[in-house]
Amino acid sequence: MVSEEGWASLGKAPRTGGLWVMPQGEEEAEIAPLQPFPLFFQPSTWPRRTSESRAPWSTTRRAAKQRRKGDKLVIACQEQTYWLVNRPPPGVPNVLEQGPERGSCTARRVQMNMDFYKWEIECCRKALGRTRVKSSVSLEAYLKFSSQYRPHDPIMSGCLPSNPWITDDDTYWAMNAPSVAVPMKLRVERWGFSFQELLEDPVGRAHFMDFLRKEFSAENLSFWEACEELRHGGQAQVPALVDAVYQQFLAPGAARWVNIDSQTMERTLEGLRRPHRYMLDDAQLHIYMLMKKDSYPRFLKSDIYKALLAEAVIPLETKRRVFPFMRKPWHSSPSPALLPASASGETAAAAGGPGSGDGEA
Repeated sequence: MVSEEGWASLGKAPRTGGLWVMPQGEEEAEIAPLQPFPLFFQPSTWPRRTSESRAPWSTTRRAAKQRRKGDKLVIACQEQTYWLVNRPPPGVPNVLEQGPERGSCTARRVQMNMDFYKWEIECCRKALGRTRVKSSVSLEAYLKFSSQYRPHDPIMSGCLPSNPWITDDDTYWAMNAPSVAVPMKLRVERWGFSFQELLEDPVGRAHFMDFLRKEFSAENLSFWEACEELRHGGQAQVPALVDAVYQQFLAPGAARWVNIDSQTMERTLEGLRRPHRYMLDDAQLHIYMLMKKDSYPRFLKSDIYKALLAEAVIPLETKRRVFPFMRKPWHSSPSPALLPASASGETAAAAGGPGSGDGEA
């Protein structure tokens, strides 16, 4: 049990009657930020947990319910107008959002000087010049994306030869392994969606490498793969990997030299002073865009990709039960000839309906 002296040493007050007693002087510091706001948001007007405060609160609530619709609309408009006019400027701590209990509110307070207003004007100018996409264009792109990827979604369109999520057949995983001799047709078609889809598939990246070797530009993809290994490799191997990539692809007279612009080369050379795993991001992005705009369209039009589409596998569907032990024998419908006479008569009357008579009145 902590004594009052212990609470005083910690800067806190003991609990009295189930409530925390605020030390002298801190209560005014907590209420001071709420002074510029209406009385409703000041703690002095908040209802207390006493029987005396419940009666005025219920009366006010009843009066609010009895107001006319027009009065409620006027009060709501006044409230919105007040907060639009008295909203805190950007950068100034908002009491209602952060709360009055923050300890370092004065340290985070922004000085409303000339530099602040210059920064605010620059932000507004950038916001006005920012390109925006119409909602119709965005929805059209979303519909195109959904229609393009729908046949490749196992949940929406199913998967062949069977669904491994609901069956015990793992043929789907075997046919879509990272390295297969002949890929599925849906897998090959997905390479034509985007360049990123081609690079993320190991089989597609291997065929793209074969295409680049024929065009004598395989060093571009090798450099991209080396940058990926540097980014996701171990921290202890970063200096050695950086030096190896530089000597193999970027150094003057390198064996597999890649063509990057002078500005990117300068930023890369600056990063060599302190090697880290992200120092080749600019050079990797430059080579990525070069392959995306130049080599990738030619790959989609090449005979290699067309042959892959023609030789791709289309597996046949195999239907298997989820739980074989739940199999139940099929039961045929009972024959009308075996039914009792009363039951067969009722069935015929129900089938004929009220208009099944012979036309007699």
